[in-house]
Amino acid sequence: MGRGRRRGRSQRKDFRESRENVWKRPKTDPTVDASDNAVADRPNWQPIPTDNPNFEEYYKEQGIVKEEEWDVFMEILRKPLPAAFRVNSNSQFCDDIISILENDFVKSLQAEAIEGGELEAIKPLPWYPKNLAWHSNFSRKQIRKYKTLERFHEFLKLENEVGNITRQEAVSMVPPLFLDVHPDHFVLDMCAAPGSKTFQLLEIIHGASEPGTLPNGMVVANDVDFQRSNLLIHQTKRMCTSNLIVTNHEGQQFPGCRLNKSRASEKGISEDMPINQLSFDRVLCDVPCSGDGTLRKAPDIWRKWNSGMGNGLHSLQVILAMRGLSLLKVGGKMIYSTCSMNPVEDEAVVAEILRRCGDSVELLDVSDKLPELIRRPGLKTWKVRDKGGWFTSYKDVPQNRRGGVLVSIFPSGKNLTDSAQNNENGGVNGSEDGCKETDKSVVDAIPDEPVVEVSDLPLERCMRIIPHDQNTGAFFIAVLHKVSPLPEFQEKPNPRKNSSTKNADSTEKSPAEEAVVTADAEPVECPVEEVIEADANNEKDESSVEPEKKKNTEGEEIITEEKEEANSTVHAGDKRKVPMQGKWKGFDPVVFLKDETLIDSIKEFYGIRDESFPLHGHLVARNTDTSSVKRIYYVSKSVKEVLQLNFAVGQQLKIASVGLKMFERQTAKEGGSKPCSFRISSEGLPVILPYITKQVLYSPMADFKHLLEYKSIKFPDFVNKQLGQKAVDLVLGCCVVILSDGEEPVKVDASTIAISCWRGKNSLGVMVTSADCQELLERLAERTPKTEGGSVNGSNGDSCGPEAMETA
Repeated sequence: MGRGRRRGRSQRKDFRESRENVWKRPKTDPTVDASDNAVADRPNWQPIPTDNPNFEEYYKEQGIVKEEEWDVFMEILRKPLPAAFRVNSNSQFCDDIISILENDFVKSLQAEAIEGGELEAIKPLPWYPKNLAWHSNFSRKQIRKYKTLERFHEFLKLENEVGNITRQEAVSMVPPLFLDVHPDHFVLDMCAAPGSKTFQLLEIIHGASEPGTLPNGMVVANDVDFQRSNLLIHQTKRMCTSNLIVTNHEGQQFPGCRLNKSRASEKGISEDMPINQLSFDRVLCDVPCSGDGTLRKAPDIWRKWNSGMGNGLHSLQVILAMRGLSLLKVGGKMIYSTCSMNPVEDEAVVAEILRRCGDSVELLDVSDKLPELIRRPGLKTWKVRDKGGWFTSYKDVPQNRRGGVLVSIFPSGKNLTDSAQNNENGGVNGSEDGCKETDKSVVDAIPDEPVVEVSDLPLERCMRIIPHDQNTGAFFIAVLHKVSPLPEFQEKPNPRKNSSTKNADSTEKSPAEEAVVTADAEPVECPVEEVIEADANNEKDESSVEPEKKKNTEGEEIITEEKEEANSTVHAGDKRKVPMQGKWKGFDPVVFLKDETLIDSIKEFYGIRDESFPLHGHLVARNTDTSSVKRIYYVSKSVKEVLQLNFAVGQQLKIASVGLKMFERQTAKEGGSKPCSFRISSEGLPVILPYITKQVLYSPMADFKHLLEYKSIKFPDFVNKQLGQKAVDLVLGCCVVILSDGEEPVKVDASTIAISCWRGKNSLGVMVTSADCQELLERLAERTPKTEGGSVNGSNGDSCGPEAMETA
């Protein structure tokens, strides 16, 4: 019912007029073959071009590879990118997944590899620790289409869905490894969507913490585009973490949330808050770029690429990096990275950062880290192309083009003509940013000959990953260390400088640049509700979605449900109220849950002792009317402190998602009349499981498998009759079933397998997704009943079978 409301206007119109549905391809489409490839006799079909003369001329001139390597370089760029994926190191089935890869797929796919001319079908990436990252010699399209790879494809899809693996480009895995993250670090991912690096950072933070404890650190994942933020939330939700905040700001304007002591005293806010400003130990600044390093997976870039893409983004990239450094603590590290090979977006940005920051920031040499990762040192000289012309120095740029070609794009970052005049007059050099001049940056040249600039900065410490070195995409990485506070004039971002990215005279803008520029305005009228959560696709009440929200994606049902009672007073003809989060229009509020009666009822029902697992002060709702709250989120100590600071400074953070969904109101028949109407979500179960002392059943393997297979079992139908009786003895409502060798309680740890269930009147029904059930069954099939397992982790939301709902 709700699905029909998502049709586009044209499609609904055509449906009414009985036109042919041109959007839906018939099963017997003569224009495609069985592999979904266009057939030869289709007159209008043309293959995607994989050449661009401007691209070849540009990178030959830049010299990013040697002349004798050029043909190999271009040949590999025209080949599809091999699929890569990473095993979640915190998954309870991490060892099982690696074992399946090593002992099953490495051997079973070998025939396909030989047929394709490769030595190995899949293999671990040699530079990634503990064999957690894997590289296949098949592209994602081949894995989808080839019948012989169908089993491998289904394995990847299922394990990715439940959070055991993350499908991620190999070079994209590199930056977090150089960031040296510790479990107590505050980490900012400035341009985080789609979220694979954020997931990786969370893995590192949780993996390094003590077993059974939450880390003291946290990750703030930010993205300017609220639609991409929705994908970010969906990606990181599989991690099941309470140490994450997702925000929706322009990176260059990310708030520092500095608490003014005088204002705090006026408002009666204590000055003894744990933190008085938002600063970070580590920052990942993976900036928007032209993306020509992704040609192998996005071949459409061949057609779109032009040199103006990098020129137009350079200024924004500098501003983003400078804001990241200003948010970085002294002694902290920042990664600046792009998926572009263009030195204008890479070395030129790093050089400009170093010039602006002076001695307060240093470029680290990490050549001794990850020795098996093949990378090349950064360039110290490059050329700039604009409007068909090549420039080696800013002095050669015509006056009418200087609005589009900035001085910072060149290796020296200086206007040499002005410098000469200033030096003649005994003045200090005239770099645009007031940087001190040196003579080392210019190679001696004959008068009237083009000046070849060479940077005097240690840019060789940067690293560029080239595709043909290890059959990957391309990437650029620089590791920066903040050794002292930035110069005072650099600490605050200058909004006026952002206008330099909107350059009317520059050549064609890239899609990435347009996305950033158009996002500068506040999304006041935009339906931002979908950013709040991404688990609405598992909700049952789609029919409640209002027509005004038909363009929402995954978050619409959640907001509708959470606001249902609040909007009950609004007449049908009135416009729906727009949620407000402080000054941020369109975002649901973040509210600490202070309903003592509700919290105490949850603690009493599940037997949770506050001294072992404190709930007071750690529970958050997304509804100001806490009496009608539908979901309750748990936040770690570090996230709690950031939220408290955010309230103290007037809610400067625009929060899209926060914490871990721990409890959810049960809306089944008679669900609200139980002693506790809130059930434990499958995402929150791994965190809270060690502290639950009531509503727990210990099930032998046979009954546990039956629950996963049939989703609901009537009490008399349990194989173990004593288990059936114990289920009858439970209070109606949510319970937890733990896999156990016997009927006695077992010590709960990271190896414990458990699922959330609902104890109804006549049966016990599981409350986990079908994907989780399938994955657990497959893992249990490989184990004997006496083998240890792991707690359920990484589900994409809760759902209960119809049998469970009927008997609840």
